[in-house]
Amino acid sequence: MLINLRPGDTPLSTLIHPTAIVHPLAELHPTVEVGPYVVIGENVKIGAQTVIGPHVLIEGPTEIGVGNRIFAGAVIGTEPQDLKYKGAASWVKIGDYNQIREYVTINRATAEGEVTQIGNNNLLMAYAHVAHNCVIEDEVIIANSVALAGHIYIESKARISGVLGVHQFVHIGSLAMVGGMARIERDVPPYTTVEGNPSRVRTLNLIGLKRAGLTDEAISELKRAFRLIYRSEFTFTQALEQLESFSNNPYVQHFRHFLHQSTTVEGRRGLIPGKG
Repeated sequence: MLINLRPGDTPLSTLIHPTAIVHPLAELHPTVEVGPYVVIGENVKIGAQTVIGPHVLIEGPTEIGVGNRIFAGAVIGTEPQDLKYKGAASWVKIGDYNQIREYVTINRATAEGEVTQIGNNNLLMAYAHVAHNCVIEDEVIIANSVALAGHIYIESKARISGVLGVHQFVHIGSLAMVGGMARIERDVPPYTTVEGNPSRVRTLNLIGLKRAGLTDEAISELKRAFRLIYRSEFTFTQALEQLESFSNNPYVQHFRHFLHQSTTVEGRRGLIPGKG
């Protein structure tokens, strides 16, 4: 069941603060908590057990799932900061059990029907910005004051440290660790640690891989694949060919697929280089 406020209804309950402004056509599950001075616009749908802190602005079209916590001053679903935007009905879609901390901003996509999408169980720390058409999968942590430009794709369980910028169209791979204050202009391979300005691939994210529960065998095979790409005498193309028959391990195959896509698919940014 959703609360669908009609013209003339008073949005008062033990869960909606009397100073909040909720559009009559917004749909809120009865268990949604809405704090003081929140503004929720038209075409917003919010699922069960979501808690919205004070001074939050949510415009639509936006869909937010269950169990999310949205902290003070966050701004979600506003128009994209893109000069190509011409008023299209684009979306923000947010999954379940995310934490969206203070003053995070999340913009809608640019073109008709397009989506800025955030999955499940993510943590976006204070002052992070998610621009139009970004996709963030699941269990990603984005630290304070990270600025994501448009069309960025972040795979599950990546870790993005604070005070950095990511160039538009960049892809960041699963379980990658990006160091603080880096400049990320090209794709970050999965399972790696990247840092510096200019940024470089330094090593495997071994701590992250162990915490994610990868077996010793899987980590050992990823080490071999990493050395082949970044430490061998092969050219990149030769090393990538070697990886095709290197291992059936799904992590190694995803590593190879990501590298191949990054360097061959039109519109991709190419790879951040190794440390040399």
